[in-house]
Amino acid sequence: MQTNFDKAQLADPAIKRSNEILRSCVHCGFCTATCPTYKVLGDELDSPRGRIYLIKDMLENSRVPDEKTVGHIDRCLSCLSCMTTCPSGVHYMHLIDHAREYVETHYRRPVVERTLRWILAQILPYPGRFRLALRSARLLRPIKSLLPDARLRAMLDMVPQHVPAPSRNDKPQVFRAAGARRKRVALLTGCAQRALNTDINDATIRLLTRHGCDVVIPKDLGCCGAITHHMGKAAQSHAAAAAVINAFTAEIEGEGLDAIVINTSGCGTTVKDYAHMFRDGPLAGRAACVAALARDITELMNDLGGLRQPLVKQRLRVGYHAACSLQHGQQIKSLPKDLLKRAGFEVAEPKDAHICCGSAGTYNLMQPAISAELRTRKVKSIELVRPDVICAGNIGCMVQIGSGTDIPLVHTVELLDWATGGPRPRSLPSAEQQARESGSR
Repeated sequence: MQTNFDKAQLADPAIKRSNEILRSCVHCGFCTATCPTYKVLGDELDSPRGRIYLIKDMLENSRVPDEKTVGHIDRCLSCLSCMTTCPSGVHYMHLIDHAREYVETHYRRPVVERTLRWILAQILPYPGRFRLALRSARLLRPIKSLLPDARLRAMLDMVPQHVPAPSRNDKPQVFRAAGARRKRVALLTGCAQRALNTDINDATIRLLTRHGCDVVIPKDLGCCGAITHHMGKAAQSHAAAAAVINAFTAEIEGEGLDAIVINTSGCGTTVKDYAHMFRDGPLAGRAACVAALARDITELMNDLGGLRQPLVKQRLRVGYHAACSLQHGQQIKSLPKDLLKRAGFEVAEPKDAHICCGSAGTYNLMQPAISAELRTRKVKSIELVRPDVICAGNIGCMVQIGSGTDIPLVHTVELLDWATGGPRPRSLPSAEQQARESGSR
C-alpha cells in the first residue's frame, strides 16, 4: 500500500511503525474471510482491510477522528485472526493499537460512553475493586430491564452467580518444588481473573510444583496493562505494565528466573509485546527481558517434557475452545490439545475454531449486540461436538462462553492439574452425574 507521510510525521516512532505496517498490506482481502465482525455485519469497513484504509486516512492527514471512523475501529475485536490469515505478514495488532491510542487522544466520546469506559478502566484491572463491583452488581439484577443502556444490561448479564473470596496464593511468596527443583519461575497472577476464578492460579501452582518448579509470586505485581492497552489508554496501560516489568526484574536480578508463566492468554499476548511497547524508553532492556521469558503455561509444560504419569482414570470428552489471543496472538495452537490428549482426555474441536467467541477484553461489555451474536455462534458450534466439558486458556472466553451454555467450563490447567494428581475441578459434576447426563443426551 502506498503511503504519504511526511518527514515530520515519520519522526514519531508510532507513525513510523504504522507506516511500515500499512506499506506491507497488498489489499488482497484474504483477511475478510476470517474477520468475525465482517462475518456478522458484512460491511467492508468492519473488516481489517476496510479499517486499514480508515486508519491510513486518519493518520496521514492528522485528522480528528469522526464518529463513523471511531465506530468501525471500536468494532474491531483485536482477535488477530487476520494476522494468522495474512499472506503478507501485516502486523495488524500494532496498527489497531496505535489507532485506538490516537482515537483516545484526539476524539471526545459522548459523555455516557466516556463514563462507562472510565469506570471499566478504574475497576477491571484492580481485583479488590472488581470483586466489590461484582457483588454490588448482583443487587441490580432485579431492575436490569429498567436500565437505559444496553451496555449496562450486558455488564449485569456477565456477573457470575458466585464471587470467590481472595486466594491466599496470590500474595507474594514462593511455592517450593516437589522433589528436585528443575526450574524457578514466576507466575503472573492477573487482575480480573483473581476476582472471577481463583481456582486457575491455584491449579497452576500445584501443577508446576508437582513437575519440579519453584513458583514465585513477586511483590508489587498487578495488572499487566492489557485491559487499558486495548482501550487506547496508553498512559494507564504503560504505567501498569512498567510496574509488572519492575516486579519481575527484581526477581530476575535476585535469585533469577527461568520463565514467567502466564495462564491468561490475553495477558500473555500483551506481555510478550512489552519489547515493542517500551522500545524507545528507559525500560526497553528490562521490557525485552521480561517479554523473552514470558511463557504460556502450556508452553512451559512442554518445555518440562510434558506431563508426569496421568492419574485420572475417567475419560471425558473435552470441547476445546482456542482463545484468539492464544492461537492468533501467540500462535500456540496444538500444545494445549496435545497436553490434554496425553492426560487421557478425548479432545474435540468445533467447526470454525479460528473465529472469536466475542469476549475480547471489554468488547462484550461495550459492543454487546455483536458480542452476543458471536457467542451464540460459538456456543452452538461447541455444543455440536457433544462435549462433557468445555475448556479454554483464557478467563475472558470462559466467562463469555459460560454465560451461553450449561455445559461445565474449566481452564485447561485445571484439567491438567487434575490428571496429574490434583483435585477434581469444582465446576465439574461428579463422575456419577456426568454419566447420567451423558446417557440422557
